[in-house]
Amino acid sequence: MTSDEQPPAEVGVGPWPGEDRPHDDRYAPELLEHGDRRNVVDRYRYWRMEAIVADLDARRHPFAVAIENWQHDLNIGSIVRTANAFAADSVHIVGRRRWNRRGAMVTDRYQHVVHHPDVRAFVDAMRVAGMPIVAVDNVAGAVPVEAFAMPERCVLLFGQEGPGLSEEARAAADALVEIPQFGSTRSINASAAAAIVMHEWIRRWALPAS
Repeated sequence: MTSDEQPPAEVGVGPWPGEDRPHDDRYAPELLEHGDRRNVVDRYRYWRMEAIVADLDARRHPFAVAIENWQHDLNIGSIVRTANAFAADSVHIVGRRRWNRRGAMVTDRYQHVVHHPDVRAFVDAMRVAGMPIVAVDNVAGAVPVEAFAMPERCVLLFGQEGPGLSEEARAAADALVEIPQFGSTRSINASAAAAIVMHEWIRRWALPAS
């Protein structure tokens, strides 16, 4: 580090200032004592993980996210992180149980993650839950996402980087949408696509009318 460079700022907050600490059971004594360096919003500073999850559960949005996982896609962690940022009800992993959590940045601790061994099991579970499946893939017959009447209660299903959704998943979906593109590449990064479509749900159902 050169003399004109500043050290990186520490994330989070230090120990609770002063001796008058909160006694609410949402707060973790060890965090009050030593500080909270987690990547959480200020509302949840010093809170126990279980308290954060309970608070999120009281206000999660009625959409879920699902990802096919046949090739151990590295995007899954990033998609879980985005689902947490938008307060998705749950994340569903379809296929392989193991997935790379690195991109989730520990947000999977605050997010309900459910595994389904195959597409059939996933579809059956969504039918029981009354969650229409909105598949996202840039293929013939897909409706531009901005023109689609996004249902408030639904599950957004994403495929893998490269191959996209499996034929079985597309066939089982109640709707198929795409993200319009204007460059030379056929598709965009799977985690970027997921963020775009999740925010489209947020724009329609969670933001105040302008």
